Amino acid sequence: MVETAAYIDMIGGASGDMLLGAMVGTGLDLDELRAELDRLPDRGYRLVESRVLRGGLEAVLVNVELDPDGERKRTWDDFCESINSSTLEEQDRRSIRQIFDVLAEAEAAAHGGDAGSTHLHELGTVDTLVDVSAAVIGMRLLGIDHIHASAFPVGTGSSSSSHGAMGATSRATAAIYKISGAPVRAGGRQPVGEAVTPTGAAIVSTLAEFSPVEFRAERIGYGAGQRDPEGFANVVGLWTGEVRSRWGRGGPGRRRPELMLLETNIDDSTGEVLGYVHELLTELGVLDAWFTPIQMKKNRPGVMLSVLVGRELVDRAAALILKETSTLGIRRQPVRRYEAEREVVEVDTEYGKVPVKLKRIDGVVVQVAPEYEACRKIARETGVPLADVMRSASLATFPEKSGGSG
Repeated sequence: MVETAAYIDMIGGASGDMLLGAMVGTGLDLDELRAELDRLPDRGYRLVESRVLRGGLEAVLVNVELDPDGERKRTWDDFCESINSSTLEEQDRRSIRQIFDVLAEAEAAAHGGDAGSTHLHELGTVDTLVDVSAAVIGMRLLGIDHIHASAFPVGTGSSSSSHGAMGATSRATAAIYKISGAPVRAGGRQPVGEAVTPTGAAIVSTLAEFSPVEFRAERIGYGAGQRDPEGFANVVGLWTGEVRSRWGRGGPGRRRPELMLLETNIDDSTGEVLGYVHELLTELGVLDAWFTPIQMKKNRPGVMLSVLVGRELVDRAAALILKETSTLGIRRQPVRRYEAEREVVEVDTEYGKVPVKLKRIDGVVVQVAPEYEACRKIARETGVPLADVMRSASLATFPEKSGGSG
């Protein structure tokens, strides 16, 4: 199966406007992007494109120029309201929210307080929303199926912000590296000053994976940073092209970076309460929840509750656990998982229509699983053994494998 991959080469670092310039350099239509961004309620900015040289490379510089309304300071809640009230595609809104969740968590880790409660400084104007939204929308408009990235450069020297002088890597950017588990490269030749902004780090660590990829490069574009240091190309490169397999050196399927694992040890909640919590977590929409028997202090038997959840629901899942159980604290960590392609189709059987889940690897169906509840309902209503109903659904999915003679 032919799919399109993108590789982000962080030569001079990464920022929102550098990534936007790189996408334009690989063929993104800026007018088409503007039309998509107009589906957000925010105004007060314009995108201005120019061609510049950074070192020996020709690159695209895209400035997000603000008018007085665009310079109005915004809060995390303002950004969230803009995303939720937009008419963007749901998948775009979800990815944009995930990036803002990373930014909010990193700001809280760097400056104290709960995620979403910190005061915004450099991130508090509409250009942050534009940078994040443009990255998500732009990759979709380019038809990118998988995004890979190089390690983040640490940079050398110092930088300055509204918080004062600091190292080349800001505290918020460093927090994103820690939260996401993204690789960094230190030593050797490095960009001078702040190479990676918090927005750039949040975008790349959320959308990209850092495993090796092999693909046929068809387009290469470079996005320019604002600075033009002597002796160093302040650009981010974007390579796009066809990849013919979801398998590679990194393993099967696609690694998704936006999942979180919550864990807590519990020894004084009843089985009824724990079962109820599992039910609530499932209704909330977590990906999985399970209990593991453990031994706790004073030789007391207990259980460890583990929950696999997307970033957009992690805070609500944690609040639910704290509210409904006796635990006083919850551990959290980012995790990645490989995912096989899946599809649900409806097949006609001698007992009626049954939905069947197909599992694919490299476009090839390797497993079929009739939906249990649908088969159970048919078995109860007809008196036919459940196993016969499920077997009939599997055979109806691939009638050529039924074993019948021709």
